[in-house]
Amino acid sequence: MAVWEPPGSVEFMFDHTCNFRIPAEGIDPEELELEMIDFGAEEVFVDDDGILIYAPFESFGAIQKELENRGIEILSSGFERIPQVTKPLGEEEAADVEKLLEKIEEDDDVQNVYHTMEE
Repeated sequence: MAVWEPPGSVEFMFDHTCNFRIPAEGIDPEELELEMIDFGAEEVFVDDDGILIYAPFESFGAIQKELENRGIEILSSGFERIPQVTKPLGEEEAADVEKLLEKIEEDDDVQNVYHTMEE
């Protein structure tokens, strides 16, 4: 399937992913990961706030539906763009880019800013 990208777009440099956060209580993350693979999940992590499920953008609907069918509460969900390649910067360059990113994010019309700077 071809995706139209506007001229000058750098979308091809990022993987479009989705994520879900669910409560960890009563759920075995390893078992959940094995079961969610069938619905497109690629990674499952546990942190202090619950369980995170990461998958390609296209798997969002299937995973959401399966979590709902199982009666698992979705604490949050969303989309991210993950850079395919990151670029290391020197301290001065990184500070300049951070300043630029802050300026861009201050604009009310900007919803999300993604970069390839190595953090």
